Amino acid sequence: MRTTIKTIVFSTICLLFVALSCSEDDGDVLSKEGPFSISELAGNWEATRASFSGNSANIDVVADGGSVTMSVQSSGRFTLTIDATDRPAYTVSGEMFWEQFEGSSFFAIEWDDAPGDWDTYGATLTATTFDINGGFDSAEYDFDNDGNFESASISMTFTRS
Repeated sequence: MRTTIKTIVFSTICLLFVALSCSEDDGDVLSKEGPFSISELAGNWEATRASFSGNSANIDVVADGGSVTMSVQSSGRFTLTIDATDRPAYTVSGEMFWEQFEGSSFFAIEWDDAPGDWDTYGATLTATTFDINGGFDSAEYDFDNDGNFESASISMTFTRS
């Protein structure tokens, strides 16, 4: 009987040790360093192309005569102002970083209106140009100007201003 109790106690201790020492997920590794440093984006940017593509419509705000500007802090915090010709300008903001996953870096944005959640994008940076592209559901745009934003993919090219 004593051996059975010792076995149960020992097994319970081992089980607790294993359960408490192993986590099921270490969480996402977020960084300001990746293929380029997020601080390299600091400054003011003006879009030469700002395309939104949805289920029923496609628009390039800049080609249609509007403008898109972005101001980025060295921390990755930013504001993006979209000024389409057919509606009042509006501003969105958030923070840029790199999500490290299985040896790869993915450019990511946590939008201020969705804290704790982020979208990943394709992003490239040269000395004067920043390109960002996202798949469907990586952006929203009010295509028919009715006050309801629809899911969209995004493709923007910025130059330093």
